[in-house]
Amino acid sequence: QKATSFITVDIIMDILGGAPRVLGYPRPIVAQFGADATLRCQIGGDPHPDVIWERKNIKILSEGRYKISEEGKAYLLTITGVTQQDAGQYICKARNSVGETYAAASLKVEGENQANDQRKEIDLTSNDKPRFLIKPLSLRVDRGEDAAFSCKIWGTPLPEVTWEKDGKKLNDIFENSHFSVSIQDGGWFQLKIYRTRMPDKGVYTCKAVNSYGEALAGAVLLVEPIPEFSLSKLAEEPPINPSKVKKFVVTEGKHAKFRCFVTGKPKPEIIWKKDGVPLEPDRRHLVFEDREGYYTLKVLYCKMQDTGLYVCAASNTLGNTLSAVHLTVKGPAVRFRRPLKDVEVKERDVAVLECEVPDEMIPAAWYLEDQRLMPSSKYGMEQKGTRRRLTIHNVGMDDDGVYLCEMPDGAKSIAELAVKGTIVCKLPRKLEVLEGENAAFCVEVENDEMEVHWFKDGLMLHETHQTILKAFGKTHILVFVNVACHDSGVVTFVAGRSKSSSRLKVKATRHSPPICPADVKMDIDRPNSALFSWVPAPNSQTTTRSMFVLERAEIGSQEWQKCFTSETVTSAEVSGDSVPCEGDYRFRVCCVNKYGRSGHVEFPKVVHLVPGPKIHKHLQGCEVMEGEDAQFSIELSAPMVGTWFLNSSQLQHGGRYSVQLNQAKHSLVIHEAGTADDTAEITFIANGVRDSAVLKVKHLESSKRVETGDAIVLYCEVTHPFAKVTWFKNGEKLQVSDGLNIQSDGKMRRIVIQSAEASDSGVYTCQTSGDVIKFNVDVEEPPVRIISHCEPEVELTHVAPERLELCCEVSQADAPVRWYKDSLEVEESPNLILEVDGAQRRLVIPLTTVSDTGEYICDTENDSVAFLVNITGKYKDTYSKAKPPVMLSRPKNLPDKLESFAEDGIFRRLTINSPTPNDSGKYTCDATDDKIDFQVKVSVQGKTKGNPCKMLKKAECEFQFCFSSQCFRSSSHVHQENGTCDSRGV
Repeated sequence: QKATSFITVDIIMDILGGAPRVLGYPRPIVAQFGADATLRCQIGGDPHPDVIWERKNIKILSEGRYKISEEGKAYLLTITGVTQQDAGQYICKARNSVGETYAAASLKVEGENQANDQRKEIDLTSNDKPRFLIKPLSLRVDRGEDAAFSCKIWGTPLPEVTWEKDGKKLNDIFENSHFSVSIQDGGWFQLKIYRTRMPDKGVYTCKAVNSYGEALAGAVLLVEPIPEFSLSKLAEEPPINPSKVKKFVVTEGKHAKFRCFVTGKPKPEIIWKKDGVPLEPDRRHLVFEDREGYYTLKVLYCKMQDTGLYVCAASNTLGNTLSAVHLTVKGPAVRFRRPLKDVEVKERDVAVLECEVPDEMIPAAWYLEDQRLMPSSKYGMEQKGTRRRLTIHNVGMDDDGVYLCEMPDGAKSIAELAVKGTIVCKLPRKLEVLEGENAAFCVEVENDEMEVHWFKDGLMLHETHQTILKAFGKTHILVFVNVACHDSGVVTFVAGRSKSSSRLKVKATRHSPPICPADVKMDIDRPNSALFSWVPAPNSQTTTRSMFVLERAEIGSQEWQKCFTSETVTSAEVSGDSVPCEGDYRFRVCCVNKYGRSGHVEFPKVVHLVPGPKIHKHLQGCEVMEGEDAQFSIELSAPMVGTWFLNSSQLQHGGRYSVQLNQAKHSLVIHEAGTADDTAEITFIANGVRDSAVLKVKHLESSKRVETGDAIVLYCEVTHPFAKVTWFKNGEKLQVSDGLNIQSDGKMRRIVIQSAEASDSGVYTCQTSGDVIKFNVDVEEPPVRIISHCEPEVELTHVAPERLELCCEVSQADAPVRWYKDSLEVEESPNLILEVDGAQRRLVIPLTTVSDTGEYICDTENDSVAFLVNITGKYKDTYSKAKPPVMLSRPKNLPDKLESFAEDGIFRRLTINSPTPNDSGKYTCDATDDKIDFQVKVSVQGKTKGNPCKMLKKAECEFQFCFSSQCFRSSSHVHQENGTCDSRGV
C-alpha cells in the first residue's frame, strides 16, 4: 500500500501542479502561396514555461521570415510569404521546472502549380509518420500492484499501436484479464498490467505504425518481491521421485546447463533450488529465460561443491510442478596439491591468488573466465617450486569475476575474486543478443545519491525513445531497444572513480524474403467497388514484421500502383474514388519485409471502376470583424449535392445562413458573424468529398483577466504609422504616470501598467478619429499557493510519543487552509492543535500514538501539500489484541495494605501509598510474552549539623512503557526536595 500511495501522489501532483499543459490545441492552417501564416498554441503553467517552436526537430529562431510572439497564454509563430517548402508540421514545446508538454500544428500552402502541389504532398507525408511526443516512463512497483505505461503519439492517419514485452506480443504471454490496452483523447495510449507478478518484469515496447512509417519507444518494469507474497505453493512442492531424477556429470571447470520448459497461464513463476535451497544469480550462476522459452540455469566453471540435486519449481495460481536433475562434478585425474581459494578485496587494493601444482616442473596458465592472462604491470605471475601465484595490482570492478589456474593436462583450479567498492552489482563481462531484441544492463551502487554516467565506445549516452536510462534508488538500468548490428561495442558504467564494463555483441540473424499470400478471393458484386481477401502463407515467419501490399494496374498498362498496405489486415475494399480515371483494372497482392519481397498473386477477374468527384478549388479560411458577413466557397469537378457544417452542426438555408449551388460551385454566407463564431470550423461534405476551413472573428471588445501584481498590456494596430490615438479608462482620458506607460511603435499602439491593482479594473478604450476598440480588464487576487513547507521530506517517521509538527507557508497571510487526514477533514482537539502564525500554518500533535500514522494534507483550494507520517513504537512489538493477562511480581516483604493495582483498558497501573525504604526493590509487569522492570529506590534524607530530619515533598512520577508499538503510562511515588519526578531508577 505504501508504494501505491507514492504513485497516487505523483499523479495528483502532475495533474494539479504547475506542469505546462495545452489550453487550446493549434488548428490546421491553410494559407495562400506568398501570404502570411500564423500558428497559435495556448499553453498554461506555473512557473511560466519556456516555449519554443520546432520543425523537423530543428528549433525555429525569431528572425528572417519567422516571428515568434506571445499574447498572454497564447504563443504565436508567424511566417511571412509562405511557399510550398513551408508546408508541413510544426511542434510547439513548453517546459518548466515541473514538466513539459508538446502540441503539433500543420500548415497547408495552396496556389502554386501542380508540380509544387506534388512536392507539397510528399513533404506533408514525410511529416505525418508516427512520432512520440511523450514516451512511456520506466516503473518500479511492489509485487501485486498495478503498473501503467502511458505515451502520447502524433501521426496522421492515427497510428496503429501494439505493445510487446521482451519482444513477444502480450497476447502470447498474458491472459486477457491480466492487462488492458486503451486509447484516450489527445493521442494518449495506455498499457495497464493488473496485479503484477515477478515474471512481469522486463522491457516493454510501444510500436506505432501508419501508412507513412513507424516509431518505437520502450520502458522498463521492475517488480519488487515482498515477504508476504512468498511462493507458498513452491514451499509445499510435491515430493521428488528418486527414480525420475535425471543424472548429469561434468568435469571440474566446465559449464553445466539445465533447461526446464514450462507452459501455463498465468505465466508461471520459477525458482531454481540446489539441495532444497533457492539459488540466487551470481558470478557463476546465471538464471534466465532463453529465446526458445526455456527457463535456464547455467552453472559456470563447476567446482566439486556444486555437486547436488537441482530442482526447477514452477507455480501459478492454478497449481505447481517441478523437475529435478542430479549434478555430479568429477575432479581431474591429476589434482592440485593445494587449490585456489576465493578472495575478497577492496577496490584499488592488491589481490593475490595462489595454488600448488603436483610437481614443480608443471607449468600453469591463468585465466579470467575465458580470457587468457599474460604477465604485465597489471598481472604479476610467480612460480616458486610447486607454488603458482597471480598478483592483480590496482584492482577495479572489471577485475571482479572467476579466475582459473590450468595445468597442461586440462586440470583446473577455480576461485572467485570479489571486489568490494562503489559498484555493488557489476555489469556482465559480455552480453550477446540477436538483432531486433532488447539489450538490458543493470548495476547497483552503494549510495543512491551518486552521480553516474553510461558510455558506449567512450561516448556518453543520453536517453532517447530507443535508449532507456533509468535509476531506481541504488539500481541503474540501461536498455537498448530493438538493437541492430551497429549497436555492438563496449558499454561502460561510471560512478565516481569506479567503472564497470561489458562487451555488447549483436548477432545478425539469417532471414529470407517472406512467402507470398495464399487463397486469394474477390467479390465484385458491389457498386463501383470490389472486395479483395487473402490469407498469410501457412509457414510464413512471425518474428519479422511484414506488410501485405495490394496493387492495381489498368488493362493495357504494365505500371502497377500501390493502393493498400497493412501489417495484419487480410482484406481490402477498393472503390472507384481511388482511381484516377474510368477503366478496367486488374489487382495483385504480395508480402514485403525488410529482407525482400515475396512473389505476386494476381486476382482472377477484372474490375470496372469509375472515379468519384474531386475538389478543383478548396475552401479558404475567412477573417471578418464582429458583425460582418463571412463567405466561404468550394468548387468541385462535377455538379452534386453537398452539406455545410459549423462545428459539426449541419446548416440549413435561411436566417443567418445563405447556402447556394451554382453548377459545381457551392457557397455559404454567415451573416453578422459574432464572437461565438470565432475559430469555428466550417466543413463541406459531398459524395466522397470533404474539406474544412476556419472562421476568425475579430473582437470589437476584448476581455482580459490578470492577477494582482501582474503587468497589464493592452494594444491595437492602426492602419497608418502616424495615426493618433487617445486612451480612456471608464470614459476618462489616461495620462502617462509612474505606473502607466503609453507607447507607439510603428502601427502598434499600447498602454502598459507595470503592477496591476484592484483599482485598475475597468473598461479601457483606444479611440482614433474614425474607429474605437474596447478592453474589459478584470484584476483578480492571485490564487493562494503553498510556497514552502518546513519539513525537507514529505515522508516523515516519528517514534511515539514524540511531538509531531507539520507546517507549511502560504502565499497570503490571511488565507484559510484546511487539514485532512486520510482524506477526512480534521477537527481541533486537546491532542491535535491547528495554529496560524502569519503565513505559517501548523498541525501539532503533542503526544503521538501509532494511530496517528497516515497521510496529512494541507489544502488551500488552489494548492496542497501532502505529508506521509509513520509513527512507530520504541519497544519490541509483543502486545496482542487478545489482551494477555498481566501479572505483577514484587518483593515478598511488601505489605498488602500499601498496594493498589488498577486496570484501565490497555493500561495497567500500580500505586504504592506512602512509600518507605522497605518498598525499595525491582517491580516487574509481566504480560506472558513480554515484561518490563521498574527499579524503585525510596530513601529518607535529612540535613546535618543537628537539624531535625525532615520528610521531602511528595511527587507522583509517571513512567511510560510500551506494548506492540502502543505507549502506556504508569504512576509511582518518589520523593525529591523540589517536588519533581525522578525517573532515573526506571
